[in-house]
Amino acid sequence: MKYITQSNFAHLSKFVLAATSVAIFSPISSAYAALGFSTIVAQIIDNSTEQQLLAHKKLETRNRTTIQRQTVTTESRNVSVKAKNIGFSLAIWQPSGNFSEVIARISVKSKSDEGYLKERFLGDYKYKIKQKAKFSKGLKASDRIVVRLYDIQNRFIGYSEFECLSANTTVNLILSAKPTEYQVVRTVYGVDSDQNGTIDTGSTTYDYFTQVRNQRVIFLSSSQTFQGSQFQVEGLSKIPATSVYPLSFTQGEYALVRQSFVNVFSSDLPKVLQATPGRLVQVIEVSDNSSYDISQMLMNYRQVIMSRPLQVGFSDISTNYWAKDFITKLAAMEILEGFPDGTFRPDAPVTRAQFAAMLQKAFAKKKVRQRISFNDVSTQYWAYNAISEVYQMGFLNAIVGKDFNPTQSLSRLDILVALAQGLNYQSSVSTDTILSVYSDATTIRREYRSLIAALTQRGIVVNYPNVKMLNAERVATRSEVSALLYQALSSNGQVANISSQYVVGQQQQVAVEEQTETSREGRKPRRNCNQGIGNGAEGCDPGNSRPHGGSNDEGGRTPGNR
Repeated sequence: MKYITQSNFAHLSKFVLAATSVAIFSPISSAYAALGFSTIVAQIIDNSTEQQLLAHKKLETRNRTTIQRQTVTTESRNVSVKAKNIGFSLAIWQPSGNFSEVIARISVKSKSDEGYLKERFLGDYKYKIKQKAKFSKGLKASDRIVVRLYDIQNRFIGYSEFECLSANTTVNLILSAKPTEYQVVRTVYGVDSDQNGTIDTGSTTYDYFTQVRNQRVIFLSSSQTFQGSQFQVEGLSKIPATSVYPLSFTQGEYALVRQSFVNVFSSDLPKVLQATPGRLVQVIEVSDNSSYDISQMLMNYRQVIMSRPLQVGFSDISTNYWAKDFITKLAAMEILEGFPDGTFRPDAPVTRAQFAAMLQKAFAKKKVRQRISFNDVSTQYWAYNAISEVYQMGFLNAIVGKDFNPTQSLSRLDILVALAQGLNYQSSVSTDTILSVYSDATTIRREYRSLIAALTQRGIVVNYPNVKMLNAERVATRSEVSALLYQALSSNGQVANISSQYVVGQQQQVAVEEQTETSREGRKPRRNCNQGIGNGAEGCDPGNSRPHGGSNDEGGRTPGNR
């Protein structure tokens, strides 16, 4: 079972264009006191991103897409937007010893405003020693990745935990000479922005040891208690005198260093994380250059990782429903939910409070402004935390003065503007050139034209049923918000790309490529395949909103009556 990551967006090939073609885009305690360990907390700035590589920082990423405008003289203009995917490559080493293969059980603890979500299983992977595999999509900076290691007889041999950084992360786990007796793992990792398998020069290298005793993990501050040379790998930095940790591992409520409470097999873990490898799910054989889509793995394993049933199919969303892919994916990621009766209510409007709850689950961005107290949002309101957080991230503004108007339904323009402002997307080419793809471009208000152009340039805009009609002032439905939100996640590499004829630019690219291929080779054009993939915001009743200004008292209810 191997999943190959896909490019976030289709890039146009060079080809001859007809003169009449249309515009296109697209981880004992007593040892610490005895040894007097000290810990280095890394605070080195990433020289390529000018962002601190600390747990509480997140680098906003952008995707690359190309928009090509064509005139009757076949003149073309190409625009590129660079992107960085939050992901990691993982290699396992044993410089001294005779292991040939190990099993890495990988899980993720996603970062949220309240701390970290419970671990979610990402699969059991059988590695050959020195082998590497890449994992991407569905992650964000500050998420914590947990790796439990087993030998091929399913004996537990070690534990590590590391933090996703602001760009691609390269991670090395080094085993002791006798892991079944000496459960110590060295973890060495850092930013690998060019994805060449080595930590970028000048960036922070995090380097520390984890030791397991009586099924409890200790994050050590030094290697003084054991022979460190057995953990030295050629090509990696020498073992430091004191460990180097991300800031969040040493400070705050969720610090791990000098703690003895980390239980390898806590009773509140999903059964799949307590069972031996291969018992509940198939072990995945890692081959050279293996690559895995985490968002897809989360979906594949949803039935074994959830403490409660996770609904991703809905009675009112047919197999060929235009937004099924977007809805199902977001449901699997627990960003959206359905209703107790099994429906999704795709045509229901979305309120500002509901959208805030969705944004809170979807993004973990750096705060760009101070928290304010909205007159119409009390601290007891079901969406208070979500509203406060997304406001600080820059997504939703006050309406008048200090009013938020939480029950007001949103138009498509409201959704688009909120995404563009929150993600700080700006257009890099002529606004009019980009917006000419819309037949109703003249109806887009002047103050928002550059924002809509920026979203269009990144392939975020989804128009149904007519891909050329923006319908900016129309009240946004749950299905439309699902599509737009998913595409926004896709634009910064958090999820895999979904093929849909309603994504502005996607269908036009395919059409022109088909026309060119036909004219050059005399073959029938290839058909675009609209693949199938896809929950309402937690803490609300997404189906009782009314259009702009309408009353909607959610009363703190959730779609599942939780």
